[in-house]
Amino acid sequence: MKFANPESLYLLILLPVLLAIYIYSNYRRSKNLKLYGDPALLAHLMPDASRYRMNLKFWLSFVALALAIVVLARPQFGSKKETVTRQGIETMIALDISNSMMAEDITPNRLEKAKNIISKLISKFHNDKMGLIVFAGDAFVQLPITNDFISAKMFLESITPSLITRQGTDIGAAISLAMKSFTPNEEVGKAIIVITDGENHEGGAEEAAKLASEKGINIYILGVGTPDGAPIPTGNANEFRKDKDGNIVVTRLNEAMSQNIAKAGGGAYIRVDNTNNAQKLLQNEIDKLAKADVTTEIYTEYNEQFMFVAWILLVVLVIDILILPMKSTLTKNIKLFDERK
Repeated sequence: MKFANPESLYLLILLPVLLAIYIYSNYRRSKNLKLYGDPALLAHLMPDASRYRMNLKFWLSFVALALAIVVLARPQFGSKKETVTRQGIETMIALDISNSMMAEDITPNRLEKAKNIISKLISKFHNDKMGLIVFAGDAFVQLPITNDFISAKMFLESITPSLITRQGTDIGAAISLAMKSFTPNEEVGKAIIVITDGENHEGGAEEAAKLASEKGINIYILGVGTPDGAPIPTGNANEFRKDKDGNIVVTRLNEAMSQNIAKAGGGAYIRVDNTNNAQKLLQNEIDKLAKADVTTEIYTEYNEQFMFVAWILLVVLVIDILILPMKSTLTKNIKLFDERK
C-alpha cells in the first residue's frame, strides 16, 4: 500500500493535540462543578446530562478526523506487478557496532556519524541494490540485499551496539559474509563498504579482502575515529569503560590496518572526520563502478482505496449525529409533541 498524498498524513499530529485539549477541558469542567457543590447532588439536579454520551461523541469525532486525514492522503494498493530492468550496482555495507564505536572523538560519536554517512549514501541510490551487515566479534546480515531503501533506513535507525554481545572487530567475517550476500549477476558492479575503527581487529581481513577482489568485488574501508583516540562511554553520565586495573580505556583508529585491507581488496581507504569529505570521496568511488542491468519487480498500477475509507467515515459521522448528548431529550420532545396534540 502507498499514499498518493503522503504529506497529508502530517495532519495526524492534530490528533494527540485534540486529545490533550479534551482531557484538559474535562479536568477543568470537573473542577468547576466541584465549586458549585457535591458532584453526586449535582448529578441529581441534572438528570439529563450524560457524561458517557459526551465521551462517545468525542471519540466518534476523533475517529472521523483520523479517517478524513487518511482520505486526504489517498491510500492506494498495487494492482499490477511488472519486472523492470534498469542500470545499477550492488553494494553491501558492513557496519562495525562494537562498543568502541561509541567513542566521541567524532561528533556526535563514531557510530552515529557512520549511520549518517550510510543514510546519505542510501539517498543517492536509485536503480541500485544494497544490503546491510552489522559486526563486532560476530557478523550477521541486518538487511538482505534489496532496493527497498525506505526499509533500509528504518533498519539503519535501529542499529545499536546491543545487537551483538560478543565484542571484538571481526572484519574478516564481515567481508566473507558480504561476499555471500550478493545476487548471482556477475556483470553488475559490486562493492563492500566496511565502516570501522579497526579496534581489537581479529585478523583474517586482508585474506578475505583479497579473495573478494579476485571475484571482482571492490573493498572500501571507511576509518572512523582519530589516531589520538577517545574514551568509551558506558552509558552513564561522565563515566567511561575501564580495564581490569581500573584505567580508562582509550580507543584509537587503527588506520594502518584499514589501509592494508583496502589495498588488498583493490578499493580505497577513506578517513572519516567531522567534515563531509568522506561522504564525497566515497560517492566518487561508488560512481566509478560499472553499472549493469538490475531486474526489479515493482507495481506499475495502483487502485484508489480512499472511497472505502470515506464510506467508513460517513458511517461514523451518521452515528455521531444520531447519538444525542442528553439522555432524555428525545423522550421529552415526544412527550411535548403528544401534549400539544
